[in-house]
Amino acid sequence: MRQPLGVILAGGLASRMGGGDKGRLELGGQSLILRVIDRLAPQVAALALNANGDPSRFADLGLPVLPDSIAGHVGPLAGVLAGLDWAAGQGAEAIVTAAADTPFLPCDLVPRLLLASEGQAHPLVLAATRGSAETRSKSRSGLIRHPTFGLWPVALREDLRAALLGGLKKVVLWTDAHDGREALFPSEDGFDPFFNVNTPEDLRRAEALLERA
Repeated sequence: MRQPLGVILAGGLASRMGGGDKGRLELGGQSLILRVIDRLAPQVAALALNANGDPSRFADLGLPVLPDSIAGHVGPLAGVLAGLDWAAGQGAEAIVTAAADTPFLPCDLVPRLLLASEGQAHPLVLAATRGSAETRSKSRSGLIRHPTFGLWPVALREDLRAALLGGLKKVVLWTDAHDGREALFPSEDGFDPFFNVNTPEDLRRAEALLERA
């Protein structure tokens, strides 16, 4: 497979942070979204941002801004679909997504996802870590899946569109229906590479984690 395109998902409402763009919060003197760009851009052929509202507020990033094409804030799959539509216009086969509020995402995210997809007719893989926490994203294998971090095939975009228009919101219901796989990432000494900033307390934790990243 050719190198996939990358899409940063920034379409959430950030309600637990009081609204606004979480990706603009600063961590160690650099915004969260710039930290995500720095880690993801070298791994993909091109990069875009999924966000709703006025796109000019992201003009300084120099990235295409892709709004959701499905109305109603239906969740991250709407951003995935926007990315797949963009990728189809670029002649790409697949995209890799990452959340805008995850400053420690793995620098080998794309290679691990691609490795896990080998042999699939339509590459569909979610990032996963080991853990004992109860979560609705835990798979039958016992791994904790991270639904905003995945490899998504352009070939299934119309299927995804139909599912969203039919009311689907939960990522893993759709990936399981298409035999999606998991790519295991290490989370050593309690450090979660997919840690995301949802609350002011999370931002304080991220400051403490910064030295370990």
